Amino acid sequence: MKRSMSLLLLIILTGVLAACGGTEAPAPTVEPIPTDEPMPTAEPTAEALPSIAEIAAGDPNFSTLVAALDAAGLVDTLAGEGQFTVFAPTNDAFAALPEGTVDALLADPSGDLTQILLYHVVDGVARAADVVNMTEATTLNGAPIAIAVVDGAVKLNDSVNVVTTDIEASNGVIHVIDGVLLPPAAEPTASIAEIAAGDPNFSTLVAALDAAGLVDTLAGEGQFTVFAPTNDAFAALPEGTVDALLADPSGDLTQILLYHVLGMRVEAADVVNLTSAETLQGSDISIAVVDGNVILNDTVRVTATDIMASNGIIHVIDGVLIPSAE
Repeated sequence: MKRSMSLLLLIILTGVLAACGGTEAPAPTVEPIPTDEPMPTAEPTAEALPSIAEIAAGDPNFSTLVAALDAAGLVDTLAGEGQFTVFAPTNDAFAALPEGTVDALLADPSGDLTQILLYHVVDGVARAADVVNMTEATTLNGAPIAIAVVDGAVKLNDSVNVVTTDIEASNGVIHVIDGVLLPPAAEPTASIAEIAAGDPNFSTLVAALDAAGLVDTLAGEGQFTVFAPTNDAFAALPEGTVDALLADPSGDLTQILLYHVLGMRVEAADVVNLTSAETLQGSDISIAVVDGNVILNDTVRVTATDIMASNGIIHVIDGVLIPSAE
């Protein structure tokens, strides 16, 4: 009986072991990667900065500046690849210029406008932290602007304030200013005679100087102030007067012309403080300021001032000055 029970247990145990060893473990499964979902990418980079020109065009406070840049053909420069620092005047800064100045500049962009705009641009990037450590910066105009820190504020050329700084652009940086920077006037190279000869409004004056033999004097060395009558001023003389004077230059013509010339340079700012001035003719002309106009000898008005020459200065007048008869 014991032998039969042992045999039965052995048979059961053998079956259990066979059942355990004859079945393979299931293979692990792998979740498929969905094909309709994008693969992860690197963090996107910050959006590219706009150029100086684009920033100015997008800000209504710079509409006058943008119009000026467009007229002068400088938009592409400030939209290009270089690195620049721009001291940008606001519309209010341009509006503070004397009446008519902006219109005149825009009407003749090949004149002063381009040089004025270039005087607001420095090659390279100078952020506010750099500017405060500078005493001057050379502009694309070629002339430097003076920089000073006064009461914690940056001041340019002693008068223009930097009001906003470090407007970052792809090609540089903008600092906003509350005035228009005017470059120093270039040293004139043309003489008084050359300036007069190049202006059709002075053709009668030039003919008179030539007839009187005074061209070389006003083309030479020395410093003179010429009150220059226009063609219209000569035409206002009694009929036949100009022809008579040109026909006899050794007579009154030379004395009349010398009566329009001072033997020194006197700018408009100084003229208004004079009551008279001695001429090369030997007699004085009287000077008065009437209703904001400079009047010579009570009748002749100065209509334009401070035309700079290498040997002096020209002020334009609307009449011919006649010296008193001795």
